[in-house]
Amino acid sequence: MQRLLPRHVRTATFDRRRWRGLDPDQVYAYLGRVADEMERLTRDLATVDAEGQRIRQALKQWQSRHTECRHTSVAANSRWYR
Repeated sequence: MQRLLPRHVRTATFDRRRWRGLDPDQVYAYLGRVADEMERLTRDLATVDAEGQRIRQALKQWQSRHTECRHTSVAANSRWYR
């Protein structure tokens, strides 16, 4: 199944029924709101993904710089390695 994108929502079409059914103007207005929200969420997700990648990269760099700093002795009454 293809991923649903904002453009799919915006270009969706519906049969017009004269006797029964939903008001097409209301349907299209709602679909516009849904597509706007999808676009916002897509932008937010891209921002979060980029930030996560930046943090992972910074962590890798920090770990590679501090690998020799690990000590095995523990001070008395301390939970932290020194």
